Amino acid sequence: MRSDVRRNRARLLAAAREMFERDGAGASLEGVARLAGVGIGTLYRHFPTRQDLLEAMLADAFEALAADARERRVSPVPGEALAEWLRAFIERTTAFRGMAAAALMSLREDRADPFPACRAMREAGEALFVRAQEAGDVPADVAFADALRLVGAIATVTEREPEAADRLLALAAAGLIPGKTG
Repeated sequence: MRSDVRRNRARLLAAAREMFERDGAGASLEGVARLAGVGIGTLYRHFPTRQDLLEAMLADAFEALAADARERRVSPVPGEALAEWLRAFIERTTAFRGMAAAALMSLREDRADPFPACRAMREAGEALFVRAQEAGDVPADVAFADALRLVGAIATVTEREPEAADRLLALAAAGLIPGKTG
């Protein structure tokens, strides 16, 4: 990538972060381009859709979550390590309004080709999840994809009320009606 192209991309991402943190994921893309000092065509060449821009912003969060999951895999208490990682997932995907919903869109299983940071996060998170299952901390019939969807939903509904995230995560972990399943 040419240096001017790299610079434009970096400026677009910095401008998007600033605007999305202030106005949420629905912020004006024209405003992002203007703040970055480029034209809207340059923004669309780098990020053809709003989701592409959001995924580029999610890449850092997903890379950090992948590294975190790999570190936690050696924990002597796999269930606790998984719970801590799920809390970290919520924290990292709620940096601005709309980020959690974008993360959920990125995690859809019907997506043919998830972006590399998303794939790495899913693989590392699933390895941590399987370790917790093998230790008996997570029921064997629970799928990682469902757990990730549930945590993504919690992140989405608690973006403006982060103190509720731990409460909802604890409720999900304990189960609303213990011993009853669907």
